[in-house]
Amino acid sequence: MGIGPDRLGDFYPDWVKDLKDEDLRPEILQLGKVITDRAKIKLGLQKITKYDPEYWAVANLAPTKEIAELALQMGGIRKPKTFKQMLEITGLDEKTLEERLEQASYTGLIEWNYENDAHEKQWVLPMFVPGSAEFSNMNQDLLKEHPEMGRFFERMSRLPLEGLTHMVPPGGAGIGMHVIPVEEAIGMEQEAIGLEKISYWLDKYEGKYAKSPCSCRLSRQTYDEGCADDPIGWCIAVGDMADYVVETNKGGVYITREEALEIFKQAEENGFVHQITNIDGENKIFAICNCNVNVCYALRTSQLFNTPNMSRSAYIAHVTAEDCVACGKCVESCPAGAVKLGQKLCKADGSEVQYPKHVLPTEKKWTTDDWDDDYRDNNRINCYDTGTAPCKTACPAHIAIQGYLRMAAQGRYKEALALIKQDNPLPAICGRVCNRRCEAACTRGTVDEAIAIDEVKRFLAEMDLKAETRYIPKKIVPSLKGEFNEKIAIIGAGPAGLSCAYYLALKGYKPTIFEKSKYPGGMLRYGIPSFVLENNVIDAEIEIIKELGVEIKCGVEVGKDISLAELRSQGYKAFYVAIGCQGGNRPNVPGDDAIGTATAVDFLHQCSENEAYDIKGDLVVIGGGNVAIDVARSARRVGNEKVSMFCLESRDIMPASPEEIEIVEAEGVELNCGWGPKEVLVDEAGAVKGIVLKKCTRVKDETGRFSPQYDENDTITVECKHVIFSVGQRSVYGDLFKDSKVVIERGPKADSLTYQTDEPDIFVGGDMYTGPRFAIDAIAAGREGAISIHRFVQPNSSLTIGRNRRDFIELDKENLMIGDYDHSPRQIPGVSKTTVDGELTFRDKTVELTEEQIKIETARCLKCGASVVDENKCIGCGICTTKCEFDAIKLYREHPECSKMTPSEDKLKYVLPYGLKQRVSVTFKRGRK
Repeated sequence: MGIGPDRLGDFYPDWVKDLKDEDLRPEILQLGKVITDRAKIKLGLQKITKYDPEYWAVANLAPTKEIAELALQMGGIRKPKTFKQMLEITGLDEKTLEERLEQASYTGLIEWNYENDAHEKQWVLPMFVPGSAEFSNMNQDLLKEHPEMGRFFERMSRLPLEGLTHMVPPGGAGIGMHVIPVEEAIGMEQEAIGLEKISYWLDKYEGKYAKSPCSCRLSRQTYDEGCADDPIGWCIAVGDMADYVVETNKGGVYITREEALEIFKQAEENGFVHQITNIDGENKIFAICNCNVNVCYALRTSQLFNTPNMSRSAYIAHVTAEDCVACGKCVESCPAGAVKLGQKLCKADGSEVQYPKHVLPTEKKWTTDDWDDDYRDNNRINCYDTGTAPCKTACPAHIAIQGYLRMAAQGRYKEALALIKQDNPLPAICGRVCNRRCEAACTRGTVDEAIAIDEVKRFLAEMDLKAETRYIPKKIVPSLKGEFNEKIAIIGAGPAGLSCAYYLALKGYKPTIFEKSKYPGGMLRYGIPSFVLENNVIDAEIEIIKELGVEIKCGVEVGKDISLAELRSQGYKAFYVAIGCQGGNRPNVPGDDAIGTATAVDFLHQCSENEAYDIKGDLVVIGGGNVAIDVARSARRVGNEKVSMFCLESRDIMPASPEEIEIVEAEGVELNCGWGPKEVLVDEAGAVKGIVLKKCTRVKDETGRFSPQYDENDTITVECKHVIFSVGQRSVYGDLFKDSKVVIERGPKADSLTYQTDEPDIFVGGDMYTGPRFAIDAIAAGREGAISIHRFVQPNSSLTIGRNRRDFIELDKENLMIGDYDHSPRQIPGVSKTTVDGELTFRDKTVELTEEQIKIETARCLKCGASVVDENKCIGCGICTTKCEFDAIKLYREHPECSKMTPSEDKLKYVLPYGLKQRVSVTFKRGRK
C-alpha cells in the first residue's frame, strides 16, 4: 500500500539541512528506532535519516547524550522502572539520576506514575503517540523554543498508521483514542456499561483531575492550521497523569470534579468530542479530551483514512423522521460529517429517496484513493445532492424555517425565536422588510399558496420588542479562560455590521461599532421609511446586541474623524468594514444636478430625520425598484399631492415586488412604465421645472445583461418641481482606506469565502462588497465576517479549514408525492391601515397574524426536509443530540464490540487476524460479483 496524498509530508526543520552524516548522534538514531511504531523502521527495512521525525524530534526530547542513554537503558517502551531499579541499571548517583529523570520528564521523553502494588513512583519510556508527542506539545516553553515539535506530533500520529488503519477492528485495538459519548445521550440506554460513561472514569480517579493544554490545538498552531479555540484546559488528565502534567511544566492545573463537569459541558456546547486514551485496556485511561475535529489528530485517524473503527464508540445516531424538522443543527455540529440534510417527502412514484452510504474497508480492497485528506472540509457538506427543504436553501442566512414553524405550532414561541436567532440576529426587522425568498421557494406554493413564513417570524419576533420578553442568546465561547479580550472594530452599524458584532459577541468578544450617523441602523434606519420599519423596532433589536457587550459609537466617521491606523495604534486587531451603499447614482443626463433633484438615498435619509420635511410641488421618481416605491410613498407623506413614477421596465418585469406596486398605486402614485430620463428641464434660477422622458424599447440584451435601448424621438414632457433618481447606489469611501493595501474594483477586492482584503486585518461585507441587496443578505455576510475575524485574531489559525460553506441544494419539487396535507388557505394579516383620519402617516399600521392564525398557518407546512444519518460514518459521539430541540436524533448501542479496549502491546493480536478476515471477506464479495 503506497503513500497517499500528504500535503504536510516531507517536513523537516531548517537546522537539519546543514547536518552532515558524520555529525548525526548515534544514540538518537537508536532511541528513535526503539520508540517508533513505523513498521519498516522497526523491522530494519528502513533506516532513520536526519530528515525523519524519529531523529530531529527525538534530538529535542533528549537534548544531551546522557538523557538519550538514560532512555535507552529503560529496556524499551512502556516498561516501568522504579527509582531503585534505575539506580541499578544506570549506575548513577541519586542526585544525577534525579536531575536527568526530571529533565527527561520536562521534555516529555519520559513519563511517570505510581501504578504498582507498592504505589511507588516509577518512570516509563512512552510511545510517541499517545505519549511524548503530546507531552512535548503541552509544554509551551519547549514548543516555543522548538516549534517543529508541532510537526513531530502531526507526523507520528499519521505515518505509523498509513498502512494499518483499514485493518483495525472495532474498539481500536489499543491504538490512540476512543470516542466516549455525551453521557446524557446514553443515560436511558439500558445496555450501557460503565466504561462508556465519563462519570465512570471520574469515579475511578476520584479526586485526581487536572486540566491541561490541548496538544493537538497547540501543535496545529505551529503551522497555521489552528482552529481558533483557546487551547488551554481542554484536556483533563486523570490519576497519576494529573500529577505529571502539573509537576513537569505541561500546563496542568488541578481541578475538582465539578469543574471537570463544567468543562465537559462547555465542550459539548462548542461541539467538541469527548475522547479517552485507549492504549491500556479497560482498566486504565490517563486523559479525557475534548476534541475539535479541525485539529484533533486522534479523530483524524478515522476521518482521513475513512476508517471509523479507529474512533467510534459503541453507539450510532438515528433520526426519527417524523420528529425531524431539518433545522440542520445536528448537521452543523457533526464532526464526522455523518449527518446531512435530505428530504422527508417521497418521490412522485411513491418511492423514498435512497441515500448513499460511506464505503468501508470491509466492502472493498482499501487503497490510498479511499483516503480523504480534505475530510475537514468534506465533513462540512450540509446536504445530499438530492437536496433538502427549499425554504432553508433559498434563505441567504439559511434559517431553520421548518424548525421554527414546528415550534410555533407547538406554542413554543420563545424557543422558536431562539432558533431563529441562531441564524438571524434581526428577526423583527426582517419580519418587516425581508424579500421572502423562502416563500418564493416554498414547496407548498406548488400546491396552492406558500406558507406565510415571514409573517410567522414577525409574530415570534414581537417578543424582542419588549424588555420583559426579549430573547438574549447564551454566549458559547471556545475558551475556558472566559471571554476573549482582542479588540475588534466594525465600521458601519447597518445590518452587516450589526450581524458581525452579534456573532462576535456570542463567541466571546466585545467589538466596537463606529457609525458616522447620529443613530445606528444604517440603511435600515435611513433608507427604509418608518411606515415600513419603525425606529423602535430597530432600537429594540440593537439593544439586545448591546446587551451582549457590543459598544456602538455614533457620530464617528472612520477615515475622517479617526483613521484605521489610529485604531490599530489603540490596539484593534481586526476591522470589519460594512459601510453600505450610502451614495446615490444619477442618470448622467442634462440637468440631473439641478435644484430640486436628489438621489433616492439622500431623499429617504432626509425624510427619516425629518418627517415634517417641507417639500412642495409635483414630484417625479425615476426608477422601478422597491427603493423607488419607498421614495414615492414617502413623497406622498411629506406634502406632494402629485407623485409620478417612471421606470424603464414594463409592469410585469419591474424589479419592485407586486405587493409593493399595488400599495403605491393604492396610495395615489401614478405609475408609468417603459420610460427613461432624457433631460431635466431647468428654469432661470437653476431649479427643476420639468423632465423629458424617452421611450425605452429594450431593457436587457440577449444575454440578460442590463443594456437599455431607447427611441430618442418618442418623448414626453412632464412638468414638476422635484425629480428623485432611484437608479442605483454606490459606496462612498472618502479616506477610509487611505494608505492601506485595500484594492477598490467595483467594490473592495476581497476573498469570496473569507471576505479578507489585501490588507490582512481588514474584512468587508454587505452592500459595499456585493452591491445593493437585501437586509437578509447583509446579515448572512456579517456572520461570515465574524467567523473570519475570530479565526484571524486567534494566533496561527486557518481562515478556511473546516469552515461550513453553508451551501444547500433545493429538492426537486417536480418529483414529489405530496400526499395528504392540511387544506387550510394561507392566513392573511388583518387589514393594513396606511392612513390616520384620512391622511397618510409615517407610522407602521400593519397588523400581525393572531395566535389562532399562527396555529392554522404553521399546520400548512408540508415538512419537506429531514436529517439523514450515514451509519457508516457516525462515530457515536452524541454531539448531535445536544443540538436537537425536537428529540429527533438519538444514540443507540448497536456496536457493543466497539467498547472493547485493548492494551497497545496486544494490538497485532487483533489487527492482523481482523485484517486477514477482512481480506478474505472482500475477496469473496468480489468473486460473487
